[in-house]
Amino acid sequence: MKKRRTIKKGARWGIRLWVVVGIKRLDAVGSQVGSGISDPRRAGQFIKEEPLKLLGRRDMKNHRTIIEPLLSTAGVRIDGPDPWDIQVREEGFYGRVLKDGSLGLGESYMEGWWDCARIDEFICRILRAQLEQEIKPGWPLLLRAAVSRVFNQQSRRRAFVIADRHYDIGNDLFALMLGKSMAYTCGYWLRATDLDAAQEAKFDLICRKLGLRAGMTLLDIGCGYGGLMKYAAEKYGITATGVTVSREQVDLGRKICAGLPIEIKLQDYRDASGAFDRVVAVGVLEHVGYKNYRDFMQVARLCLADDGLFLMHTIGKELSTTTTADPFMTKYLFPGGNMPSIAQIGTAVEKSFVMEDWHLIGPDYDRTLMAWFENFDSGWDRLKAKYGERFYRLWKYYLLYCAGSFRARHVQLWQVVFSKHGVPGGYKAVR
Repeated sequence: MKKRRTIKKGARWGIRLWVVVGIKRLDAVGSQVGSGISDPRRAGQFIKEEPLKLLGRRDMKNHRTIIEPLLSTAGVRIDGPDPWDIQVREEGFYGRVLKDGSLGLGESYMEGWWDCARIDEFICRILRAQLEQEIKPGWPLLLRAAVSRVFNQQSRRRAFVIADRHYDIGNDLFALMLGKSMAYTCGYWLRATDLDAAQEAKFDLICRKLGLRAGMTLLDIGCGYGGLMKYAAEKYGITATGVTVSREQVDLGRKICAGLPIEIKLQDYRDASGAFDRVVAVGVLEHVGYKNYRDFMQVARLCLADDGLFLMHTIGKELSTTTTADPFMTKYLFPGGNMPSIAQIGTAVEKSFVMEDWHLIGPDYDRTLMAWFENFDSGWDRLKAKYGERFYRLWKYYLLYCAGSFRARHVQLWQVVFSKHGVPGGYKAVR
């Protein structure tokens, strides 16, 4: 009779050590990338420069014969005449995409290996054709996915990482890109014809959904530069408290809101406290992480009056996942980012909130992102001496990739209104 094979205790520790070492090596690379982007002139410095040695020159033609027919199913041609066709400058591009998927696609663009007149349309077409499902991730990406399942990538200890690597890279950049509202979330374009009007319409939509009235108190979790609180204080006569993990947002936000009954704190959402008539969280849940959704909802509930309303504005996906977002976005732009699903939100609010209204405005993010890119691109001459060409390609790819994602309906944007016990007589939905 064969003996049952077991893994001895020492071997189990060996396996665990191998995983931890692998994680630390990946985190080290991630921290280098993050520090490079914190100093924008060094953005992308840590991209590997020699993928050809890994792939082998003799395989270049074979790699193209795999990529080219895949792109053709999306109506995209290599070196074609349409604005969504890609112009390949380096033959190693094909193998890099096959090896690294979306991470390789973004990094090779940053390196100048390919160009495209309309990246937004290119991304929209390949996502609509679901080409990302045809490229299998390599072991580093699989390991990172495993890390997301095992460890809390959005723990209290890591709460300020997203600010260090993204939101604090420079208020000059965000002031140029975002317009006078300084709102870094989706605008509302139902009747708006420009970015500033769309952001003001979004502010007013949120205020009306919350039923704000003079004398009410508002907690804004992830308040950014305080634009929503400023609008609500000036137009609806409320008093507001905002929390954010970005030092740059706190410093500028306090200046923007000076003279108004508004307090902005440098604080993790887990430390928010007090009792408020209304609670709002705009563009925050994407940074919370699936392991913390329930805790986040509990913070909102504890801070909300019994007859109050809580509005959450978040990017989401139709599929529940336990991994971080797109590998390129995670590595270079939003470390620890994770888009929730309807099911995950439902589980997180179970026995805590009554869902009063669910509003989809995802297509409006496409227009918002294109407006941000237009501002960024047209004003680049004022920024390039500080940030450099590599950063320009990173930021251009980011904005247009996201615009294409929303256009393809690959990701969504939801505004959800909750109450603790249900609004007597029913909630009157606002649009």
